Amino acid sequence: MRYIRRFDVRNLNAGTVMIVNTTDLFKHAYGKYALAAYNINNLEQVMGLFRGNVESQAPFMIQISKGARAYTDKRMLEAMIRTAEEIFPEAVFAVHLDHGDEETCYDCIDSGFYSSVMIDASHESFDENVAITKRVVDKAHAKGLVVEAELGMLGGVEEHVSVDESDAKLTNPAEAEAFVQRTGCDSLACAIGTSHGAFKFAGSQGLHFDVIREIQKRLPGFPLVMHGSSSVPQDEVERINAAGGQLKGAKGVNEEEYLPAAKMGVTKINIDTDGRLVWCRVHREHFRDHPENFDLRPPGKIFMAEYAKYIAHKNQKVGSAGQLPEVRKALSA
Repeated sequence: MRYIRRFDVRNLNAGTVMIVNTTDLFKHAYGKYALAAYNINNLEQVMGLFRGNVESQAPFMIQISKGARAYTDKRMLEAMIRTAEEIFPEAVFAVHLDHGDEETCYDCIDSGFYSSVMIDASHESFDENVAITKRVVDKAHAKGLVVEAELGMLGGVEEHVSVDESDAKLTNPAEAEAFVQRTGCDSLACAIGTSHGAFKFAGSQGLHFDVIREIQKRLPGFPLVMHGSSSVPQDEVERINAAGGQLKGAKGVNEEEYLPAAKMGVTKINIDTDGRLVWCRVHREHFRDHPENFDLRPPGKIFMAEYAKYIAHKNQKVGSAGQLPEVRKALSA
């Protein structure tokens, strides 16, 4: 099945909105707040995601990874999002491919469903990264899609992305400027001290604001993206471990660093691991406390409510909560 592009917004004042273009959301957010980009894999996440964003009145981005597309069938996630759009017509969001290779990017571009794609060729040499990204940009721009690229390498593991900490490296600001000029990409994921997964930091490390500042100076007004941004809440980790988990030493990004980074041009903040922790905590506690239960729906209902609360909390931290009325106004202008 091929989908029709649906970036034209209709009847915003009446409460109906189509999936919107990523650039439109970036323009409104830049320098004020960040758009939280949430990865989804199943029905319960979709429902909790939409509820949390509507309740906190936040625009948002749905991220679908290569692994999520293969988990059941890519058409299943797309159908759930289209249904959620009907259930929550007041929602304003973009749909984004997370960590795509070249082949997956082309498939998403041709589908007509996505607002934007990410091509991750950061493991290649600088010149090869430029060449691959430029090919994706040319194909995406021809169909009105936005492209996120990556420069520098984050450590840690997220689905098919695995980088040893010894190989991780921060983004070079001078290279970032040249990379954007040569590729024409629309946003850039930078390595600024974060890491994928639940075990991000061994000590008290944090974001490298000096790197963000220098990149913004060289690329004024250009949207930057922060990957590996989950905060790995310690209360979630403790509750998981108390219910039989073994997450020893898990540690993430300080949530209080989100908004300062957003005001320096970090316009999109990716959050995946924290949502998985909520899922793990809810299900471990439920089956510990109800060993007689074999019905998936009771913990599923709890998870949807808890996930919505988590989404609303994250939106407060990135500054997107309460922005929905202004975004709708800007889109309808």
